[in-house]
Amino acid sequence: MAVTRLKPLYDKAGKLKGYIDKYTGEEYGFPVIIGRKRNPYGKGWLMNSQEALEILAKDKEITGETYRVLFLVCARLDFDNWVQIPITEIANELELKQPNVSRAVKVLEQKEIILRGPKVGRSYAFMLNPDFGWKGKVKNLDDYRKQKEDEENQQKNRERYEKNLKLVEISKKDQLIMAIKEGRVDIEKLYNLASKNEIISDN
Repeated sequence: MAVTRLKPLYDKAGKLKGYIDKYTGEEYGFPVIIGRKRNPYGKGWLMNSQEALEILAKDKEITGETYRVLFLVCARLDFDNWVQIPITEIANELELKQPNVSRAVKVLEQKEIILRGPKVGRSYAFMLNPDFGWKGKVKNLDDYRKQKEDEENQQKNRERYEKNLKLVEISKKDQLIMAIKEGRVDIEKLYNLASKNEIISDN
């Protein structure tokens, strides 16, 4: 599974301005966040992908402190997977040193498990990659998955089209050599064609 399709998008000044879908080129901005919203319906629920959990479990670079930071971020998620929580608050809540929390957040960002959002006040907002969990309505998750599936199909079609373009550009001889290597040529038919001088020789 492709863990994420989103990559950071920077402006000319090198400032993070959003994320871009590395397959479709579609750009995503940031929502406007005023303070940190609380779920009015109690503690709420977070849906997780079992496949994503297995990926996390097998990643040897993610240690205990990083897991603790990730769990707290997930516990504080608002709808649409966004959360705004200062590094100092995470450190206080988990009784960890602030540099250790910063290091854990950096690991999670590098692995694109969480995505950095806009800066609100003195702290940044973060988004949990939807491939690792979802906070919100099931319908919204279904819409997200459907959109992702459509984008992946479009990407496959684009790659197939580009491959066909490259095949057209190469010579008939090169196409024949490629077909032989891939086992797509009937040797008997090839012999008959050669005997009829239908294959161009280098000589």
